[in-house]
Amino acid sequence: MWKNTWGVKEGIMTCGGLIAIGLILHLFTGAVDWSCFAWPLNICILTVYVVVLIMLYILRKKLYFVRWTMSYNAAVPSLITVVSLTFLMGMIKQVPYSVSSDEFSIFNSMLSFWPFILVYIWLTSIVGLVSIKHFFSFRLDRIPFLLNHLGLFIALVSATLGSADMKRLTMNTRIGQTEWRATDINGNLHELPLAIELKNFSIDEYPPKLMLIDNSTGKALPYNKPEHLLLEDGVNSGKLSEWKFKILDRIEMAASVSGEDTVRYVEWPSTGATYAVNVKAVSSDGKRTASGWVSCGSFLFPYQALRLDSNCSLVMPDREPRRFSSDVVIYTESGKKQEKTIEVNKPADIENWKIYQLSYDESKGRWSDISVFELVSDPWLPAVYVGIIMMMFGAVCMFVTAQKKNN
Repeated sequence: MWKNTWGVKEGIMTCGGLIAIGLILHLFTGAVDWSCFAWPLNICILTVYVVVLIMLYILRKKLYFVRWTMSYNAAVPSLITVVSLTFLMGMIKQVPYSVSSDEFSIFNSMLSFWPFILVYIWLTSIVGLVSIKHFFSFRLDRIPFLLNHLGLFIALVSATLGSADMKRLTMNTRIGQTEWRATDINGNLHELPLAIELKNFSIDEYPPKLMLIDNSTGKALPYNKPEHLLLEDGVNSGKLSEWKFKILDRIEMAASVSGEDTVRYVEWPSTGATYAVNVKAVSSDGKRTASGWVSCGSFLFPYQALRLDSNCSLVMPDREPRRFSSDVVIYTESGKKQEKTIEVNKPADIENWKIYQLSYDESKGRWSDISVFELVSDPWLPAVYVGIIMMMFGAVCMFVTAQKKNN
């Protein structure tokens, strides 16, 4: 093995050795805490790493190991190993290693798993050395290879070392108030270089629906395939299982009024209003009838079900949100002020921060006066994009070059 005839077998053994060393390191030191590599340590590590790779390339004629590292015999086994571990990571739910020990295992946080990291560094080093080789022996016909390898190296290194500088925080805001504090995944409070004032929060909901439930179990009927009647505009009747329904009255903004024996609903256009319908139900054989109000309720009023017989009742589940958004004013330390409407998949972008609509006070639903945002800062992300764009250009150049050769 130690003669200058290394091949794929040695590449496989190298990956196996790195995995074994990684397991020992993981056993004695635990998972890697990437937050320890935050700025400026990560840029120092990157500088030293690149200088070492350049020095190794310069000494390649004296070091057979370096020349072998830049060959397919080393690259192919390392690529297969990284792909296999990445596939394993994709098949297992990943959680931050900092969560409680009863939820954490080595395979639940592969990005902090020493064997994965060492093999990942090995592959990155191979790509880096090949990139340096193409750079110092530059030829026009090698541009596609240089773009592919250098782009991959930039993307891998930036995504890895940059993860230490990425911030992902959660901020709770209330209408009429300005908030500049947010919490991380561990519940630690951070003061931010920006503040968010929540002006308004709104929800567009899907139309309400009616369903049958089993009185004894509370489960939707039929058990194998529950049915529902969507109360869209213009829908005044329908059928569920063996019951036919007719909508006698509907109030979109309603309040419940309790009588001696019954509950009725009246118009109430104010905070906490609920949706209610007055329904008449008749069984398919016409022998059983029931009538009364059905409502999904709200944080202010309880839900109301209509008992049809001893077996089932008619209910209205909570209305599902179709779209929710927040009207905000964002202030920054530099003096910027922006008015934005933030909704799911439409974040606000300001001074390297992306602000996503995350949640709201679900107990109040459409009447929520709280909006929850996720704030993400990833200063290394542009470098990752540069690497990806370089790989795309490299792939296009390779395709064009192949077409010319074929012609």
